[in-house]
Amino acid sequence: METQLTELMENIKTDYLNWTTRSGDNKGELSEINKKMIGEFNDNLTLKTGQKYIKVISSNSVWGFIVNTDTDKKFAKGDILKAAGWKAPARNQARGNILEGGYKIQWTGPLYL
Repeated sequence: METQLTELMENIKTDYLNWTTRSGDNKGELSEINKKMIGEFNDNLTLKTGQKYIKVISSNSVWGFIVNTDTDKKFAKGDILKAAGWKAPARNQARGNILEGGYKIQWTGPLYL
C-alpha cells in the first residue's frame, strides 16, 4: 500500500502542476510565482495515518481519506473517500481504490459521484 500511497500523492501533485500550467498567458511556462506556489503545494501535501483511515492533508484542509483497515463493514482497504470534515470521511460511496488503480482525482480532492 506504501507504493500506491506514493503514487496517489504524485498524481495529486501532477494534477496541480497541470492546472497551474493551463492558466495564464504563457501556457506551459512556469513563472517564478508559479514555481513557488507549486513548491509550497507539494511541501504541504502530507499523510496522517490512523487506525481506520489515512488522512490526506493539503495545507490546512483535508483532501480526502484512504481506508486503512480490512475490517470496515462497508469499504475495502485502499478505498478513496471524500472528506466530510477535518476528522471524518463521507461514508456514502468510495471514489475509487488506490490498490486497484484507475481512480479519478483532482488536486482539490476526490471527484464527486
